[in-house]
Amino acid sequence: MADTKPGLRKPAFTKVDQLRPGTSGHNVTVKIVSTKMVLQKGRSEGPQARQMRISECVVGDETGVVVFTARNDQVDLMKEGITVTLRNAKIDIYKGSMRLAVDKWGRIEATEPASFKVKEDTNMSLVEYELVNVVE
Repeated sequence: MADTKPGLRKPAFTKVDQLRPGTSGHNVTVKIVSTKMVLQKGRSEGPQARQMRISECVVGDETGVVVFTARNDQVDLMKEGITVTLRNAKIDIYKGSMRLAVDKWGRIEATEPASFKVKEDTNMSLVEYELVNVVE
């Protein structure tokens, strides 16, 4: 057998204004505008010391902003003002609005500060979506 490895593809990066509900596999470089802890519960001592933390962060690029839901260890990475690359991110719908999330198959990486200015007046999470069943 020959020792040939398949070549890795370069990731295709998406802009915030191109995100749509129900899609996944997005690679996005965004700047963190703000962060807010929304849930922190669990036990801190004992044999099953598990703590659940959820934080909502407003992240964006030069095309717009979207709410990113950070869970558990991701909360520590999301600091206001830094630039991160979200790999294999997905779009969830929560109470009718879009939320960007990275699950166990994705990755969050801190990168060098971005040169773009975040366009905060185009918030993709403010657009309400409704599930419509089409009967043929």
